[in-house]
Amino acid sequence: MPESSQAVEGPKSARVVESEQGGESTLTVVVAFVANLLIAVAKTAAAVVTGSASMLAEAVHSWADAGNEVFLLIAGRRARRPADRDHPLGHGREAYVWSMFAAIGLFAVGAGVSVVHGIQELVHPEPAENLGIAYAVLGVAFVLEGVSFLQAVRQARAGARESRQDVLDHVVGTSDPTLRAVVAEDAAALIGLVVAFAGVLAHQLTGSAVPDAVGSIVIGLLLGVVAVVLIDRNRRFLVGEVTRPEVRDAALTSLLALPDVDRVTYLRLEFVGPRSVYLVAAVDLTGDDVESSVGRRLDAIERQVVAHPAVAGVVLTVAAPDEPGLQPSSVS
Repeated sequence: MPESSQAVEGPKSARVVESEQGGESTLTVVVAFVANLLIAVAKTAAAVVTGSASMLAEAVHSWADAGNEVFLLIAGRRARRPADRDHPLGHGREAYVWSMFAAIGLFAVGAGVSVVHGIQELVHPEPAENLGIAYAVLGVAFVLEGVSFLQAVRQARAGARESRQDVLDHVVGTSDPTLRAVVAEDAAALIGLVVAFAGVLAHQLTGSAVPDAVGSIVIGLLLGVVAVVLIDRNRRFLVGEVTRPEVRDAALTSLLALPDVDRVTYLRLEFVGPRSVYLVAAVDLTGDDVESSVGRRLDAIERQVVAHPAVAGVVLTVAAPDEPGLQPSSVS
């Protein structure tokens, strides 16, 4: 429900969709981890052999990305733990905590080390050698990063079609932090490889280490920007991100379609994890029952709503008689 405008689907089909999305996110992270691990080893060897500042920055970048994927795997695993007495809404927000750790690591390790090393190289330049090895490693790295990026984009496109959004809007707004992190990191990696290639080539053509050092700094700044964006998105979901208006409209339409609901005067859907929301609403029931009957009817409606896998919890209250009823924005 959170990622799609089709808020209410049968419980069985919804569970299948939820399982498929979680499995796809895990596959995306695993592909990214394997690619970055192989790339990190190759870049490190190339950096040692060539002495290139840009290659060292790229090696640090790939090691940081590989470490981040470990955090993202932990995030997905812990977020999928079922609800218990101490966590009635489940453990979904753990995904944002561990994804936040990954983003902070990218900022501190990837961005920080690259910028500092680039500045040191500017102050104390050293000549690079065996640059053919650097070109070969950069080419292989571009292919592997491309494979990882295409897997992430494939998943993003599927989610974008379901939520009727552009791919970029879906990646930025999705409640799945692992998808957003892998797409952002892989895109930054591909750009970083181009920057590193330009730095190494300029170093070879000019004989000066300055372009190579500048390339390292640019890569570090790029990683810093990506990390800050990821940190901010995870922060928003941790403090409480509401769903998109289309999803709220779909949920409102579904509530109004229930036989016992006459009006809805208040509705809030807030993410409590990837593809998982907490719903709070004030409803006016049909008829004019006594208080004890109203309580039972509200409880029955809550059970209907929370049966949807995307709804982690629901609280319904009785609307005041003089409160205006809500209508989906498409018909208001």
